[in-house]
Amino acid sequence: MRNLTVGRVVTYAVLVVAALAVIFPVYYVIAGSIMSPGQISSYPPDLFPHGIFTGNYEGASSSGTPIGRQYLNSILQTSIITLSQLITSVLAAYAFVFMKMWGRTVLFGLFLATLMVPWESIVLPNYLTITGWELGGERLTASYAGTMIALVLPFLANAFGVFLLRQSFLQFPVELRDAATIDGAGHWRFLTRILVPLNKPALMAVGLYVFLAAWNQFFWPLLIGDSAERRTLQIGISQLNDAEAADPGLILAGVTLSILPTLAIVIFGQRFIVRGLTAGAIR
Repeated sequence: MRNLTVGRVVTYAVLVVAALAVIFPVYYVIAGSIMSPGQISSYPPDLFPHGIFTGNYEGASSSGTPIGRQYLNSILQTSIITLSQLITSVLAAYAFVFMKMWGRTVLFGLFLATLMVPWESIVLPNYLTITGWELGGERLTASYAGTMIALVLPFLANAFGVFLLRQSFLQFPVELRDAATIDGAGHWRFLTRILVPLNKPALMAVGLYVFLAAWNQFFWPLLIGDSAERRTLQIGISQLNDAEAADPGLILAGVTLSILPTLAIVIFGQRFIVRGLTAGAIR
């Protein structure tokens, strides 16, 4: 019993240390964003703000980098990508599970194989294809709307969401599907009224994963955006670093704006992520 107690104490101590190592950088970014320049540059460094200094946020918003516009760009881009991948993943996963077709297993294997294609190998073909297309006689990058289309177009569908939802749909009792068919429920009614409501954890897990991946994109928005107003918040933070390297408070303010949505999603959606990722582990 004594050994068990000591083991628990050691385990909790290790977990506390690991948690502090993960949480401290996030805490210092948020705390540093409301510190004055003198407090940030003090030695030894202050770990707690002496008050709320809003000059960092004011300086970031009034700098040459359009942080506000880029923040809206990130929200719009992430929302479109998340909603689109949820829709396409649900429909594709349903087809792979409940619709009989020739070569379904082979087709799913080929579809899943796209996950092994490195993004770096297709970024140039995507760029050449998108910039070469024309809508209404104008190139996609010639207007803000066109730039937003270019930002989201390569990410409207992804095999990971299809795989995860397919594994979740495979756990659905066959008897309920047969009962719905006997009651006259077609594919669309069965999908929207029965299957989707019963698989909310998996849907939430896919949505959170896609949101985090889309929100943190850097290279593609940097490549496709032709001006600061048409890029995303992650690009704006790097521009703050280049333009205001002597004032880390502005950088911390920009990073805080960037991590707040993802931090809130991880905190409130953690249980959905765990339940969704383990939905297909046991049959």
